[in-house]
Amino acid sequence: MRVIVGCEFSQIVTMAFRNRGHEAFSCDLLPTEGNHQEWHYQEDIFSILSREKFDIGIFHPPCTYLAVSGARWWKDRQQEQQEAIEFVMMLASANIEKIVIENPIGKLSTVWRKPDQIIQPWQYGHGETKATCLWLKNLPKLTPTNIVDGREQRIWKESPGPDRWKNRSRTYQGIADAFASQWGES
Repeated sequence: MRVIVGCEFSQIVTMAFRNRGHEAFSCDLLPTEGNHQEWHYQEDIFSILSREKFDIGIFHPPCTYLAVSGARWWKDRQQEQQEAIEFVMMLASANIEKIVIENPIGKLSTVWRKPDQIIQPWQYGHGETKATCLWLKNLPKLTPTNIVDGREQRIWKESPGPDRWKNRSRTYQGIADAFASQWGES
């Protein structure tokens, strides 16, 4: 299966699919921090989608102007928010049979539609909370793989700094593995 993981610099999801034998690629405007530059497109996702075909697209659009955690700033950033919504809508309408849009709880639920599923890291082996919405096209809901105790909001407590947004945006390994094991067989 050919997989594109859009807006992913970490290669966590890409490698989960690669480890299961799929031809997976990450794409981001940033260079990858993963070990496989050869499986990373450092360019606009729509450039890739215009010239290559994929069986599944997993997209992690930036949540800066969409997540409810930033709602107090929405009134001052309406143009940026509208552009973020349009970006998501373009991803959702990509010419790919199976699509996942991943984003925190936020604006997409009111301007687009309710998510098909909301998952938590503690359902996939990580003792933390971080509600993550999934909008699915031609894919089943994920089944939890390893429910654990010790739930805390580590991501919310991330210290201020230049890499805070990166640390908060990485996909948990257990969730990436569930994507690959469950959707890689769809």
